[in-house]
Amino acid sequence: MKKNLFLLVSFVLMGMAVNSQKMPVSYDFGEKYRDRYRYSNLVTIDEDDSGGYILVRAYYQGLILKPKGYLIEKYNSDLELVSEYNYKLKGLDFVNGFLKNGQLNLLFLNYNEGSRSYEYWVHTSPIIDFNFKEKKLLSIASEPVNDPVGKNYYNRDFSRGFTTAILFDEDKKGFVISTHHKRGKSNKHMIHMFDTALNKKFEYDFSDEIEEKNYAFENIAFSSDLKTAYIVGKAYFKKRRFRVDERKFQYELIKVSEYGYKSQSFVDPGKYPEALYPVLVQDKLVCVGFYADRKDNRYNGIVYFDLNPNTLDIEAQRYNGFSQQFMEDKFGREEDKDIKNLVFKNVEITDDNDILFNAEEYFVTTGLETTGAGQRVRIERYHHNDIVSVKLNSNGNMEWARNINKTEVTQGDGAYASYSSYCKDGNTYFFICTSTEQPQLINNERLIFKQGFSRNRNVFMISLDENGSMDYEKIIDQQEARLPLMVSKPLKDEGEDKMLFYAKRGSRKQLVKVDFK
Repeated sequence: MKKNLFLLVSFVLMGMAVNSQKMPVSYDFGEKYRDRYRYSNLVTIDEDDSGGYILVRAYYQGLILKPKGYLIEKYNSDLELVSEYNYKLKGLDFVNGFLKNGQLNLLFLNYNEGSRSYEYWVHTSPIIDFNFKEKKLLSIASEPVNDPVGKNYYNRDFSRGFTTAILFDEDKKGFVISTHHKRGKSNKHMIHMFDTALNKKFEYDFSDEIEEKNYAFENIAFSSDLKTAYIVGKAYFKKRRFRVDERKFQYELIKVSEYGYKSQSFVDPGKYPEALYPVLVQDKLVCVGFYADRKDNRYNGIVYFDLNPNTLDIEAQRYNGFSQQFMEDKFGREEDKDIKNLVFKNVEITDDNDILFNAEEYFVTTGLETTGAGQRVRIERYHHNDIVSVKLNSNGNMEWARNINKTEVTQGDGAYASYSSYCKDGNTYFFICTSTEQPQLINNERLIFKQGFSRNRNVFMISLDENGSMDYEKIIDQQEARLPLMVSKPLKDEGEDKMLFYAKRGSRKQLVKVDFK
């Protein structure tokens, strides 16, 4: 399911202390188990109430691979496989999954030919004794469309008639389902808010707000009582003439509850915010992201907005340009290079209310590939490139921004590509997989980790301390990690300072646990 072409990681050595001291982690390997489903994707991983783990994989079978069901694996706290349950189910589009109060919930979107409508369903079962029950959450009358939940970060298509999105907050306390159906003169956009106990908190008819603009929601935050949703997205103008230097959309933050709706747009002459992310910091509502000085996807720095959570008035804003240090991290001494296509991965708040956030350069390309039968087929390649890590202080001033150069391309399962990160005591740690044994030093400036040709993978850890200084170390050797880790889909347990990774290749699988000291 995966086809990683190569991995390149590099960063500037200025101020970097590389020594023999180990990173503050230890690791344990679970036993290797045989697995009868060679082709599968990990769709959810969570911790149960007894310290064990629940993993769900969608598996594929047939001469032409098609989804056939979901394998649910239960492991104990010693990483031992306790049981497996095969939930045979096909024909539904998986949306998301989560564990709540001992119940496993799998969310699906289905098109009902009989009622000519799209339906959101949740399949729920206790994890002690699997027995799934089905519950319909929503039904929206519509003609069938291609990729109703398809997400394109840079150009959303509203002409298909029906589009939908489901947004979870980072802690998975709740989720919002957005549905937009257009047919003839009818133009209906609804926002439905649920908690993860599947209680519907409210719904809001957003239709009046889309007379002049279409909304593509991207990120979300919830109030502590789950009665208010703060949603950031792009608002695309419908009927308006644009100058050459103008974008056809603007970023907006909307506040939605059962009591109504408010919005705030982010528009400054000559500034173009991008990839904004809402964060609630004590009694403050903050939006952080990137900005450009022209309308394309190239970025010049970090933007910070401090808003009143009740009125959404902007009380403070900061535009922090990328430093020369950052540009050299990314490009060395080369000039006229662009920073673009950045997508948020995660945001952390420190005890001092500093903001640490990480993003990744992500884009999709298409091409033609010749099959064994001589046919040419169109394929999509998913690019997971550079990591950008930023620290803002509590006032929104940038303490530092660092770039980790990385180039990965995959045609299949993205779980093996990209990276994962963990924040502890003001430090940020990144996990990457590569088959290189030692990094290559170029011009005493940059380190390069080349992917190589080995099927096995070393696990390297890159650290950024509270001052932005970098270090790295190989923490797991490929002779120990005989199976590649799904490095971008870990389970993070911040209460016990540990991470859990799933490792699989072919008919073998195991768990790997990393503990922070």
